[in-house]
Amino acid sequence: MSQEQFRTCPESGLQFHKPAELLMKAHAVVAVVILLIGGIAALGVTLTRWPAVHLLPADRFYQLLTSHGTNMLIFWMISFEIAVLYFCSSTLLRCRIAAPKVAWVGFGLMLLGIIINNAAIANGDASVMMTSYVPMPANPNFYLGLILFAVGALIGCFIFLATLVVAKDEKTYEGSVPLVTFGALTACIIAVFTIASGAVVLVPTWLWSLGVVNHIDAAMYRVVWWALGHSSQQINVAAHVSVWYAIAAIVFGARPMSEKVSRTAFFLYIAFLQLASAHHILVDPGLSAEWKIFNTSYAMYLAVLASMVHGLTVPGSIEVAQRAKGYTNGLFQWLRKAPWSNPVFSGMFISLVGFGFLGGISGVVMGTEQINIIIHNTIYVPGHFHATVVIGSTLAFMSLTYFLIPTLFRKQVAFPTIAKLQPYFFGLGMSVFALAMMGAGTLGVERRHWDMAFTNAVLGFDYPASAYTLMGIMGIGGVLAITGGAMYILVTVVSVFFGKPVGSESSYGFTSTRLMRAEPLVVPEGGHEAAGKWGLAAPGTFLLALFFLVVFVLYYAVNWKYLASVWPLS
Repeated sequence: MSQEQFRTCPESGLQFHKPAELLMKAHAVVAVVILLIGGIAALGVTLTRWPAVHLLPADRFYQLLTSHGTNMLIFWMISFEIAVLYFCSSTLLRCRIAAPKVAWVGFGLMLLGIIINNAAIANGDASVMMTSYVPMPANPNFYLGLILFAVGALIGCFIFLATLVVAKDEKTYEGSVPLVTFGALTACIIAVFTIASGAVVLVPTWLWSLGVVNHIDAAMYRVVWWALGHSSQQINVAAHVSVWYAIAAIVFGARPMSEKVSRTAFFLYIAFLQLASAHHILVDPGLSAEWKIFNTSYAMYLAVLASMVHGLTVPGSIEVAQRAKGYTNGLFQWLRKAPWSNPVFSGMFISLVGFGFLGGISGVVMGTEQINIIIHNTIYVPGHFHATVVIGSTLAFMSLTYFLIPTLFRKQVAFPTIAKLQPYFFGLGMSVFALAMMGAGTLGVERRHWDMAFTNAVLGFDYPASAYTLMGIMGIGGVLAITGGAMYILVTVVSVFFGKPVGSESSYGFTSTRLMRAEPLVVPEGGHEAAGKWGLAAPGTFLLALFFLVVFVLYYAVNWKYLASVWPLS
C-alpha cells in the first residue's frame, strides 16, 4: 500500500486516502446542492401553509411538496451519509477505500437518479408527494430516478463494508472497530434493509407506470413503502448519533462512558428501530391487531431504550471530559463552560436536545397505537419528523460540516460570525416550527391539504382561532429555520469554492476551543478520573435525564387524558 496515496491533516491528525477523499468531497457537494433545492421548495411550502400568506395555488404547492420531501429525506440525507460512511471507514481506520472505481459508479448512479427524479417533478406530472401512493400515478421517470439512486446508494454501502474488510486484512487498527465506525456500520445495515424494501416496492410500481404491470395493490404498497420511507429516517438516526459521538471526541477528547453499553444500544437499533414505521399504517385494515400491538409496544420500547442510552452517554461523556479539565463547580459548570461559540459543538448539542425532547417524546406518543388515532394524518406528523430529520439529523450533519471544511476540503471557514450564529437560527427556528405544527395537529389541522380554510369548498370546516395562530407561528419559525439553512449553504459554498486555504499554522476560525486530534475517536474504553457528585461521574447529565423523564411522563399522560375526552364513555 503506497503512502503516496495518503495525506495527513496537520491540525486534526486524520489520515485521508486520496481516492476516498475525492469521493467524500463529491458526495458532500452534491448533498449541499440538494439541500439548497429542498430549501427553496421548503420556503414555498411554508409560505403556503401559513394561512395569512397562502402563497401558492394547489398544483404548485403539491409540486413543491413532492420536491421538498424527496430531496430532503432521501437525496440530501443519504448522499451526505455515504460521505460519512467513507469517512468512518477509510479515514478513521486509516486504510485505503475498497474498489474506488466501483464507488464512482455508485456515485454516478446516485447523481443520475437525482437529476432524473427532479426533472420529472419539474415537468409537473409527478406531484404525488414523497409517499407516491398508488393508484395515484407519476411520470415513470419519478420512480426510475429513485431506483437508480437506490442502486447507487447500495453500492456505496457495499463499498463501506468492503473497506472494513480491507482495514481488517491490512491490520490498520487493533481490536474492535471504533465506536463511531460501529455506529456507521449500524446505519449501513439499516440502509441495506431500507434500500432493498424500496426496490421491492418501486420496481413494480415503475413497471406499472409504464403499463407493463396491470395492477399494484394499494394496501401492499403502503406496508412495503413505509419500510423505505420511515426506515430511511432510521439510517439518519444511527448516522447522526455516530456524529454526536465523533464530535464529543473531536471537541472535548471525550470517550464513551461505556462502549459496551453504547454498542448494545446500536445493536438494538438494528433489531427494532425500523419497526417504528408501523405508526404510519396503524389505521390500515389489512394488518392484524397482534402485529400492531407488538410493533407499538414491545419492539418500540427497545428502540426507545437505545436512543435514551445514547442521549445519556453522549452528554455524560462530555461532562466527564469537562470535569477532568477542572470544570467541577456545581452541577452544570461543565455545560456553561462548553464552547457555545463553536458551531461544531453548538450544532451537535442543539441537535441532541431537540431530537430527544421534541422528536423522541413526540415519536413515542405518536407510535402508541391508541393515541395515534387522534393525531394520525394531522400536521402533528410532519411536526414530529421535522424534529427528528431536521433538528436531529440535518443539524448534526451541519455541525460536522464545520469540522470537515478545514480537514477534508482544507479551507478556512468563511464568515465565522455567521457560522457561529447559524446553528441557533436553524435550531431555534425549527424547534418553533415543529412545536407549532404539533400543537396545530393536536387541534386537528390536516397534514396534506394546501388550504386549511377550505376556501370555496362545498362543505366547509372551521378550526378554532388558536389553530390559525399556531399555523402563523409555524410560518415564522419556518422562515427563521430556512434563513439558518441559507446561512449554512452560504458559509459552506463560499468556504469550499472560494475560501482561503488552511496552512499548517492556520486556525479553524473558531478560537474558543482547540479541535482535538483524531486519537480520541479510537481510544479504548477505560476509567474516568474526574470525580462527580453523589457518587456519579456525570451528575448534571443524570439530572437532565430525570428532567427529560418527567417531561415525557407528563406529556404522555396528557395525551391519554386527551384521548379519553375525545372518546367519552357513557
